[in-house]
Amino acid sequence: MLLNAVAGAAEPEKHVICYQGTWSVYRPGEGKFGVEDIDPFLCTHLVYAFLGINETGELRIIDPYLDLEDNGGRGNIKKFNALKLKNPTLKTLVAVGGWNEGSQHFSIVASDAEKRARFIDQTVQFIQRHGFDGIDLDWEYPGQRHKSSESNDRENYITLLKELKEGLDPFGYMLSAAVGSAEFSAEISYDIPAISQYLDLINVMAYDLHGSWDATVGINAPLYAGAKDATKRERQLNVDAVVKYWLGAGAPPEKLHLGVPFYGRTFTLATAADHLPGAAHIGRGIAGPFSREPGVLGYNELCGLMQKEQWTQEWDEEQQVPYAYKDRQWVGYENERSLQLKAQYAMEQKLGGIMIWSLESDDFRGNCDGNKTRYTLLHEINRVLFDRETPTGLVNTERQSAIEDYSCPADVGYVRDAHNCSKFYYCNAGTTFKFNCPTGLQFDYSSNSCNYVNIVKC
Repeated sequence: MLLNAVAGAAEPEKHVICYQGTWSVYRPGEGKFGVEDIDPFLCTHLVYAFLGINETGELRIIDPYLDLEDNGGRGNIKKFNALKLKNPTLKTLVAVGGWNEGSQHFSIVASDAEKRARFIDQTVQFIQRHGFDGIDLDWEYPGQRHKSSESNDRENYITLLKELKEGLDPFGYMLSAAVGSAEFSAEISYDIPAISQYLDLINVMAYDLHGSWDATVGINAPLYAGAKDATKRERQLNVDAVVKYWLGAGAPPEKLHLGVPFYGRTFTLATAADHLPGAAHIGRGIAGPFSREPGVLGYNELCGLMQKEQWTQEWDEEQQVPYAYKDRQWVGYENERSLQLKAQYAMEQKLGGIMIWSLESDDFRGNCDGNKTRYTLLHEINRVLFDRETPTGLVNTERQSAIEDYSCPADVGYVRDAHNCSKFYYCNAGTTFKFNCPTGLQFDYSSNSCNYVNIVKC
């Protein structure tokens, strides 16, 4: 791990956890996003989303085209995990659940010991078969949304996590979870101290705090409350309130990851003249050309529209987030500035890092940036968390270059250069990959990554 020095002491490593919605491979034109579009050096963890769960406890492939072997789908999973050959420090997880999967099957399985055991066994087998480093449990949400009528989801969720952790630990696999955010919802679903002891990563979905379900327009993920947030419930619907609730309820800060959206929520205003946050609306706004879902615009979709159309862009000083409007269309979204502030906030609160939903909504082709920078938003998060462009700090020209001056004797994994502790090699399948640590760092065998010179035994 690469550590940050504060007053001479080392802080826990920071994470950038990136979800890929695998259905984005079906998007049209410039919006099509496949594994080959992922930059594995901009994330510390990649999450493959999603698998489903049957009420029997069996895993379910949601998209047969992507995941049946005879259609090349497992080839996509193989390509996903092969990204670890490019960046050997990268971790990959498979996510089970999601919003569309709902809660009922999780509720049924969690309440039955035999079904829990089947789910855990299938999960371990899937991870082993496909080369993942762990599982991300995305039950949305215990105790809510079509739960099994007689089950106690809040308690059963703890039991499921405990048994799942026990099943994963012998193999060294990770257990993470995507969790609901605002207090009024999270307190229904989670005993936070209890679940925290079993989870390696807690990814708080601090977005979708406002949308077309509200009576007035609001920004997807405001950092702070606005002046019009008058009720107790309304004042819980911002990132600051979410994080402070989770920390105050007992979540270890180093496990907590602030979820940020790479998309905005759109509305159709009641009148074009009333366009401030809190204005009246008549429902969802336009759909994007790639995601094609009314009420949602990915950052890449919005910045593309702004290049072609006259949108008025504003900044909400109270909530520290942008919004924009054109005629009766209105969107509250994220840009480089707002994500810089959120990443800085995560650092100030000593959180484990940032979670991103999701990669395919960033400007991954570099179409919107004048310098043609790919992944504009993701680069900004990396810059703040790591004070550099990529979390691994590897030199671009040498990230994955096979070399002739050193040859691995076997598939031995990591090898530090005998003459230069800032150089190291990764040996895999008969190929040698060369890496250089950033200036001032050396390769550390204890963590299999670059670390500060005064820590490394060279």
